[in-house]
Amino acid sequence: MLQLDHLVIIAPTLEEGAAHVYDELGVEMSPGGKHPQMGTHNLLLRLGDEVFLEVIAIDPAARPPSRPRWFGLDDNDHVRREWDDGRRLRAWVAQTDEIGTVLRSHADLLGAATPVSRGERTWRFTLRHDGELPAGGIAPPVIDWSPKSNPARDMPDQGTTLRSFDLFTPEPERAEQTYARLRVRDAPVVHEGDRQLFTAQVDTPSGVRSLS
Repeated sequence: MLQLDHLVIIAPTLEEGAAHVYDELGVEMSPGGKHPQMGTHNLLLRLGDEVFLEVIAIDPAARPPSRPRWFGLDDNDHVRREWDDGRRLRAWVAQTDEIGTVLRSHADLLGAATPVSRGERTWRFTLRHDGELPAGGIAPPVIDWSPKSNPARDMPDQGTTLRSFDLFTPEPERAEQTYARLRVRDAPVVHEGDRQLFTAQVDTPSGVRSLS
């Protein structure tokens, strides 16, 4: 079974991502690091003992990777269009400690396990050959932190806790079937909507705030 690991804001720049989170939640994100295999960098925010928020963007100082970047970041125009249209929380990641077993059943959807690192931490992450999100972002890429665990406990506690996570989509049945097929615990609650949109309700020091 998979479980929610973290939420992902896909940003045109890290600075824009940080500003959006501050505007929505009223808190500053913590430094993350660089991913040399992907040519990206990130910021992090603890949302609980085993869940966090990530802002990710292309690192302009990094050497371009030898393969497509994750989260569809190579398509700059698409990232910008989604950003400008208010779809900023566009992905989520599920975790497992048996990534090989997951891929034996779901490689067609998720891709292949790829080694990734940030500083001294290394993990395996499912990536499609084109770098795009599985099922257009409805389905989560899968992460295996082994031998370490989810890093949320090591992040500064800024008084932010994930209260709920929702998906609005014109294809609610497809989303529900996808989550059932993957056997995801804590998948987003699915609602019918006129466009695909993730939203999160977060407890913050200034009350419950919404992030999308």
